[in-house]
Amino acid sequence: MVVTRLVLVRHGESNATVDRMIGGPRTCNGLSALGWQQAERLRDRWAEHPDIEPDVVITSQYRRAFETAQIVVQAFGDLPIARDDAFGEHDPGPTCDGLTYRQFTERFGDATKGWDEHDPFATTFPGGETVAAFQFRVGGAVRRTVDEHAGATVLVVCHGGVVDAVLRLALKAPAMGAFEINTVNTSITELLMVRPNVWRLVRYNDSAHLAGLPAHTNDS
Repeated sequence: MVVTRLVLVRHGESNATVDRMIGGPRTCNGLSALGWQQAERLRDRWAEHPDIEPDVVITSQYRRAFETAQIVVQAFGDLPIARDDAFGEHDPGPTCDGLTYRQFTERFGDATKGWDEHDPFATTFPGGETVAAFQFRVGGAVRRTVDEHAGATVLVVCHGGVVDAVLRLALKAPAMGAFEINTVNTSITELLMVRPNVWRLVRYNDSAHLAGLPAHTNDS
C-alpha cells in the first residue's frame, strides 16, 4: 500500500497582518519580526527532534510563505524549494489587494461579514476570487501533488485558508460553514492519504514550538 504524507505549515506572521492590510499576491511584503521568530522556532524544533523527513518542499508564490520555507527547510539540509502558485491564499483581486482594512470598509462596507457562510460562487472581494474557485484551485494542487509524489513526504508551506480548504477536501466537509478553525502561524497540520481519496488526519494546528512567544505582534 502506497501512503503519501502531506504536511502543511502555515507561514509566520506577516507584515500585512501587523499593518492591518489585505496582503494578496501582488503586495505581500513578507514576514514580520515575530514571523521570523516563529519560523526559526519551527526550524529549531525539527532540527532537534525531526518527526518528519520531507522528500519534497513546496511553497506558494507569496513572499511570507517563501521566507518561512527558506528558514524552516534549514532543518533538513539543502532540500530545494519548489514554488506552486496554486497553493497561494485566496486572491482578493487587484482592486482590493494592498488596501488597509479601513480603506476596504470605507469603499465596500462590511462586505466580508460572514463570507465563509455565503454562496461559495459569490464574489466577496470585488474583482477577487470566489471561494469555489479558490477551493477548486487548492484541490487541484493537492491532487497534482499526490499524483506526482505518491508515497513521499511532502512539506507544503502555505496559508491558513489553504489549510482550511485541504481539510474540507480531506474530511469531505461542506465547502463553507459547518465548522470554524483557527490555524495559527507556523503550526503543523499532517494528513496521510492511505488509499485513493481517503485521508487520515494525524494532527492539526500543532504549535508547541511557539510556547512563550506572543500570539501577535501587537499583543501586550
